[in-house]
Amino acid sequence: MSTHEHGNVVLKDLAGPARELRSRIPEVYDGYSAMHKAALADGALDGTTKELIALAIGVTKECDGCIASHARGAARTGASAAQVADALGVAILMNGGPATVFGPRAMDAFLEFEERYAK
Repeated sequence: MSTHEHGNVVLKDLAGPARELRSRIPEVYDGYSAMHKAALADGALDGTTKELIALAIGVTKECDGCIASHARGAARTGASAAQVADALGVAILMNGGPATVFGPRAMDAFLEFEERYAK
């Protein structure tokens, strides 16, 4: 069993409440989903780079759900632990002390998902 559990726990805890809210405002969620897909699609930046940016922003916004989601996205798109650590270093630079709390959470979540998506 993995010693990394935080990312899955966060996503699992959010699943039910997110489904409930989505059922009440499906147009908002559909619009957000379309924007999410478009923003993270390969373009001038590849999807992995975009997931790393999103992960770093999740750390600076102190958003555990964002961290879990984009740690999973970074793992799915093939980011390495070294790339994640570099991105989190930039988050620490830009956000200071709080990022030294949320950065390790992000690294742990990535390592958890990396185990699942390792190629």
